[in-house]
Amino acid sequence: MAAHFVYRHLSYPRRFKSEPGDGAAMLESLVAADSLRLIAIDIDGTLLNPQFQISEADLAALRRANSQGVEVIVVTGRRHAFALPIVRQLGFDLWLISSNGAITRSLEGETFHRDLLSRVTCRDLIGAMQEFRGQTVLTFDTESAGTIVIERLQELEQSIQRWLEKNMEYIRFVVPIEDALTTDPVQAMFCGPVALMQKALAALGSCGLPITVLRTEYPGRDLSIVDVLNADCSKGHALERWANYRGIRREQVMAVGDNYNDIEMLAFAGQPFIMGNASQELRNRGWTLTRSNSESGVAAAIEAVLDGKELEPVISR
Repeated sequence: MAAHFVYRHLSYPRRFKSEPGDGAAMLESLVAADSLRLIAIDIDGTLLNPQFQISEADLAALRRANSQGVEVIVVTGRRHAFALPIVRQLGFDLWLISSNGAITRSLEGETFHRDLLSRVTCRDLIGAMQEFRGQTVLTFDTESAGTIVIERLQELEQSIQRWLEKNMEYIRFVVPIEDALTTDPVQAMFCGPVALMQKALAALGSCGLPITVLRTEYPGRDLSIVDVLNADCSKGHALERWANYRGIRREQVMAVGDNYNDIEMLAFAGQPFIMGNASQELRNRGWTLTRSNSESGVAAAIEAVLDGKELEPVISR
């Protein structure tokens, strides 16, 4: 793959303007220094099963971890508002890292960190990706019509019709799409069949812009989503930033994911788990294999860490 993101371990100062929540103090008092303190969970393909629901077993395991003083943070490629209905089903307070690491925000809307893509860089990006204009989506950190900007529906409807239907109230059509860049976007996104997005990845890999390129693939649906974010923005960097703020070492962090956009998050976590429904390429990276999202793989991973329970063989992919 031409476009490649190299994970680099970063150190962030623990000086911020505000102290979001009081979870850190609670964790310090309830959890031993050498035990699990933070669980990072992806949504699609991980927390959600193939019916786009959270299984009762996964729900119970996450609630149990929370009740024992282990912090849970959801880390997703979805934008914040689109992830909220899923996250709120967990039934306890937590923070959400959305848009593949660009936004870290509480369920009540308090912002911890934003890592936006420069509008200048985004304009150059669109110019370099003219061939993929019909597959281009821009997202902005608002919650109104204009949160999502596209030029036309035709090419996108063939790939992400369900997503478009669920987000239609937030979509604004702008031609040319560059005219929407009156402020910095959260990200640019290209969506389409896997083969076409492989070409997009190659073009992005040679564009020379200061960006991070992340891909999410669903071969069974012939769908690939290519996210373009600010340089050094990823789930892994956002999770590391949060762990440093909480005073949590990477050895005390568990992460569960299933796709290519989870690689940096899993690389950072001291206790990484890959879902049984992940591609063979990802399963070959040496991370602990849990069960699939149709078999409550999140619960199996949590029980393995909290109880030392042996992971049963994966039944299916």
